[in-house]
Amino acid sequence: METAVDRTVLTIDELAVPSGLFIGGRWVNGSDFGTVGVFNPSDGSLLTEVADATPADGARAVGAASEALPAWAATAPRTRSEILRRCFELMTQRGEQLARLISLENGKAIHDARSEVAYAAEFFRWYAEEAVRLIGQISTAPSGANRIVVERQPIGVCALITPWNFPAAMATRKLAPALAAGCTAILKPATLTPLTSLVIADIMTQAGVPPGVVNVLTTSRTGEVMDVVLADPRVRKLSFTGSTEVGRHLLRRAADQVLSCSMELGGNAPFVVFEDADLDLAVDGAMVAKMRNGGQACTAANRIYVHRDVHDLFAERLTRRMSALRVGAAVDADTQLGPLVDEASVVKIEDLVRDAVGRGATVTVGGSRIDSPGHFYAPTVVTEVPSDARMVTEEIFGPVASIIPFDTDEEAIAAANSTEYGLAAYVFTEDLRRGLRVAGRIESGMVAVNRGLVSDPAAPFGGVKQSGLGREGAHEGMLEFTETKYIAVDW
Repeated sequence: METAVDRTVLTIDELAVPSGLFIGGRWVNGSDFGTVGVFNPSDGSLLTEVADATPADGARAVGAASEALPAWAATAPRTRSEILRRCFELMTQRGEQLARLISLENGKAIHDARSEVAYAAEFFRWYAEEAVRLIGQISTAPSGANRIVVERQPIGVCALITPWNFPAAMATRKLAPALAAGCTAILKPATLTPLTSLVIADIMTQAGVPPGVVNVLTTSRTGEVMDVVLADPRVRKLSFTGSTEVGRHLLRRAADQVLSCSMELGGNAPFVVFEDADLDLAVDGAMVAKMRNGGQACTAANRIYVHRDVHDLFAERLTRRMSALRVGAAVDADTQLGPLVDEASVVKIEDLVRDAVGRGATVTVGGSRIDSPGHFYAPTVVTEVPSDARMVTEEIFGPVASIIPFDTDEEAIAAANSTEYGLAAYVFTEDLRRGLRVAGRIESGMVAVNRGLVSDPAAPFGGVKQSGLGREGAHEGMLEFTETKYIAVDW
């Protein structure tokens, strides 16, 4: 396994990143002029500093979004559509700038960062097309006394909170449908990765998004700032992507104002390989499902269940593939696996692997951090993982593949469902009937059959159980930012 960390020198200045808060269409300093540092996970160096918003800044952002709401909601759907289309075009044009920025602040390998930018831009294109399709309905009441007219109206000012692992895609997956529906937004990006959202705000301004329609707050005081935002009666929607623990807290907070909530929370995705699966395809799928963003994804394959008849062969092939990955600084063109986002993430991975080994699991490759500046952990495969190991019940969120043998279909289904989460799942079998039957019984909002990638802007993304509420992407994603109005008409 190649673990030498090559370092390409890139300065943040050449990427032209704004450093202020974006409120009411202007770049401004925070109320107390404080700043928060943004660091490079590849070497721990300080990249830059951005404005550190206060609760007062949160109130200013709500005011700006509320003031801009009537005009934006009344803007013709075609006009909103064309602006979103322009966002797509500009984001595509500036794709390399964004990819390099993601690599610098997030630690994502540059090829993976480019894929994220393309995926993120696609939400602008998809919702440019959906903006003109916010269609209601009309019918006759069963009594014949009147007509039933149903229309969809923008829900209003929206608070959007995004995570650090996909700083571009999580921003556009919320902003695009909100704007398509006629809403205005306050975006609060993760403190670890705020820079990408600032550039996206700049792109949206260039594309013609009016002042106040999109506002961005960077802050180290997330709880204090968002408490003010969520307590404001002018805010009517909360959309959050992050951990289930934080999601529960936000739901309790949102209850005070009876806010509409969309929650994309944690995952513990099962990856089930049956004895009749094409093993080459399954290993390819596992590399995508497990190692996308270095395993730091809520959809990552967390528990790989492999039929005992093919367990050893699958483990051998996956070990070989993982051992061949080149680890390096995220911006290095040859890097296949970059660093984890911070030191706490490395410590968590170390604890999970140590726990599994202590319970009888075997490490076939990796199993330790890499001795280098930055937050690096070696690509790791752990086999014969017992069901009571912590990595079976907790999100690993790193480059560690845990393999667990099973003997029957019923055993695999029961194991897949033995979690409080239900976001994504993966099934590999050459028997389509079997695959669809198992997919139907797995308690998950999304299931991929014979493929390792489930995300698509045109598909409804979301989970069941404690993996969340509501859906993002597809037509459903825009409906999350609307209210249904019924008008009784007699003519």
